[in-house]
Amino acid sequence: MDASQSPLVLRRSVNVKAIVTSRWKEEAQQQLQAQINQLDSQLQQLEMQAQRMIAEIQKQSLVPPGPETTQQIESIQGQVNQRKSEFLEQKNQVLQQLQQVQMLEFNQEVNQGQIESTFDVKVGDNLIEKMQVEIVLRDGVIEEIRGNL
Repeated sequence: MDASQSPLVLRRSVNVKAIVTSRWKEEAQQQLQAQINQLDSQLQQLEMQAQRMIAEIQKQSLVPPGPETTQQIESIQGQVNQRKSEFLEQKNQVLQQLQQVQMLEFNQEVNQGQIESTFDVKVGDNLIEKMQVEIVLRDGVIEEIRGNL
């Protein structure tokens, strides 16, 4: 058998889109709210750890604290402030996503990501068409497969 007649198996990225429904919106908002709650919890843990570390350093230091102790405390506070601002930036991004989800209209299509799939090609196939495939979901159920399989 000639190689030009046998199919070749390739990989492609398939775009996955979701149709906005009340259920989709509710689930998206719950996921984003869970991320916000987790970030808040991490912020609280960070604050508590910093307070414990500073209290421990103060307990072990001389009274009044020497320059080394003050430097240690300032270093910890600097690291904590940097981590706090990272958490707050992440939280701000999630809050923006939450606002965007709330503004979406029903039946609008939104990107959910991509998945990989394999497909066969043979001589004479239009490769560009075969690469342009997307799946449309409504509440997790495939509603439509667009493109040339």
